[in-house]
Amino acid sequence: MTARYSALTILREGLGGHKGWPQAWRKAKPKPAYDFVIIGGGGHGLATAYYLAKNHARNRVCVIEKGWLGGGNTGRNTTIVRSNYFYPESVALYDLALRLYEGLSRDFNFNVMLSQRGILNISHTPAQLEIAARVANAMQLNGVDAEFWGPDEIRKRLPLMTQSLDSRYLPNGGVWQPRGGTARHDAVAWGYARAADRLGVDIVENCEATGFLMQNGACVGVETAHGEIRAEAVGVAVAGHSSQLMAKADVKLPIHSYALQAMVSEPVKPCLDIVLLHLGTGVYASQSDKGEIVFGGGLDRIPSYGQRGNPPVQEIVVSGLLDMFPAFGQLKLMRQWGGIVDVVPDSSPIIGPAPKQGIFLNCGWGTGGFKAIPAGGTLLAHLMATGSHHPISRPFDLDRFAAGRLIDEAAGSGIAH
Repeated sequence: MTARYSALTILREGLGGHKGWPQAWRKAKPKPAYDFVIIGGGGHGLATAYYLAKNHARNRVCVIEKGWLGGGNTGRNTTIVRSNYFYPESVALYDLALRLYEGLSRDFNFNVMLSQRGILNISHTPAQLEIAARVANAMQLNGVDAEFWGPDEIRKRLPLMTQSLDSRYLPNGGVWQPRGGTARHDAVAWGYARAADRLGVDIVENCEATGFLMQNGACVGVETAHGEIRAEAVGVAVAGHSSQLMAKADVKLPIHSYALQAMVSEPVKPCLDIVLLHLGTGVYASQSDKGEIVFGGGLDRIPSYGQRGNPPVQEIVVSGLLDMFPAFGQLKLMRQWGGIVDVVPDSSPIIGPAPKQGIFLNCGWGTGGFKAIPAGGTLLAHLMATGSHHPISRPFDLDRFAAGRLIDEAAGSGIAH
C-alpha cells in the first residue's frame, strides 16, 4: 500500500469488496520471444527478473509460474533472515542478501515488514559451544555483526527458557546477530512482483514449464502450457523441483528434495522478542506480529514432494520446543505446513550455468532460500545479463563438486541436514 491512499479510502475499499484497487501487477500473456525467461514465480525468480530490469536495463523478461506467485517455498517458510554463517564465501552471499533486505521497503515503496529483532543461535554442549565461538569469531573477521553470549546473558534475555539444571538442553552459550530477524514472506514476493511489473517485466501465472527448446545442443527457450517461448537464456529458480525440471534437459543435479515443515501456535501476548535457533534440539522459533509462536525443526528424511506435515516429525519438533520453553506446553497448535527444500551435499546453493548452454541455475538453497532471495536474484541476473559470474557467486558454481571445492555449511545452516 502506498501513501496515496487515505484512511477513508482504505475503509471504503475494505467494506466495499476491494473493487477500486488497481492491480498490483499485470496479468500478462506470454509473447513468442523474450531476451530472458525465468522459470519460477517465487522470491528468487521474481527478484531475478527485477534485477535484470533494474541493474542491467533488460526488461524483455518473462517470469512463468505453474501456480500462483509465492505459492511454493516463498510462502511456506518461517520468514527468518540472517547472515550468521561460517565461511567467507557464505558470509559474503548471505550478508549481501541481508543488506539488500534492509533497503527493500524503500526501493519498492512497499513495506516488506523487515523486523531486525536479532537472532540467537544457542548451544548446550561443550562441542557446540566451541563451534559457536568459532562462528562468532569468523563472522567478526568477515566484517559481519556478531557477539558471543554466555549463559547469564541468555537467561536474562529469555526468562521463559528452561532454567532447570536438570534440563537436557540447558543453554551454555550462543551467537547473537543483532541485524538478523524476520520479513513478511508474501510481502517480499508481492514487492518484487510489483516492482518488476513496473519495469516492464511480464509475469505469467498458471503457466507450467513442460520442457526446454534445444537447438544444436543449446537451450533457445521453453515449452510451456501456453506454448513455446523463445529466449536468449533461461533461468531456473524452482527450489525443491529443480532436479525434476532439469531432468527434462537431461541434466542430473546433486540434489535431494525433502519436506521441511513448520507450525504456528495460537496468538499470545508478547513473550519472545528475538529469533531463536537451538543447536541441541534443531528447533527455531520466533513470535509473529499477531502473537503466534512460529517454529520448525529438522528435515523429514524421507525424500518427498508433498507440501504437508508428518506426525512423527511434528512430535519431534514440538517436543524440542517444549524442552526449550516448558511454558509453551499450554498453547494450542493452530496450523502446520510443509515446503519442499533442495538439499545438496555441502548445504550451500548452486548458482551458475547448467551443463546445457543457455540455462542458468539458482537452486540448492536447502532450508535457507528465503533469507537469500535478494542475493539470489541479484547474482542470477548478473549471470544471465553478462554471461559471467559475479565474484560472490563464483564459489557456488556447479563445478565445485567436480573440483572438490565444497563449502560445507551444515553447521552454519543450523538445521539437521
